[in-house]
Amino acid sequence: MAKKVIVLHSGGLDSTVCLYEAFAAGYDTISLGIAYGQRHIIEHYFAKLQCDAKGILRQIVQVSWTKPQRDLPLDRDISTIRTQVSPAFLPARNLVFLSIASAHSAGIGADEIWTGINSIDFSGYPDCTPEFFEAFSKVHSIGVGNSILRAPLLLSTKPQIAKRAKELGLSRYDTWSCYQPQVLSGDVVPCGRCDACKLHAYAWESVD
Repeated sequence: MAKKVIVLHSGGLDSTVCLYEAFAAGYDTISLGIAYGQRHIIEHYFAKLQCDAKGILRQIVQVSWTKPQRDLPLDRDISTIRTQVSPAFLPARNLVFLSIASAHSAGIGADEIWTGINSIDFSGYPDCTPEFFEAFSKVHSIGVGNSILRAPLLLSTKPQIAKRAKELGLSRYDTWSCYQPQVLSGDVVPCGRCDACKLHAYAWESVD
């Protein structure tokens, strides 16, 4: 019987690479989305397209959360993004997501939970660090115990992740990362100015 793997999957580059990596390995792969009132809801549309392309089961957990609003920084360069925590950072969000995935894994008897967090080209988020991941893994082991956590991209750079995405059949435009979608000529397009857009462009510039 194939290993059952839940992938926390937002439709962005990192989580989609994890999803396709698990699928390519022959695992019984499940895409787990969290609907928590995020303003860039278009990510769920992309996640569904990615799942449909491979015939991967998509499950969504609805969370009723009046989350705090944050200022969205624009036009930051990569060096700043790497070293300064974004004002848009929502503390403990990954803690919430991983806790939900832990509970879900127990409910469906999953063997592993995969998350796309990475700690190289990022905005200094405390919940994307190896220390955070190791600590939560211990909590999960105590609280659930019947599955393990994996963060396959934890020590990967964005260009390395984009390179692997291309090897898995993904292009620059197959994932969604923008925090501030724009409507242009009737289409929803990335803003090109938020941190997520800047990192996405940086990831693909040496790959395309």
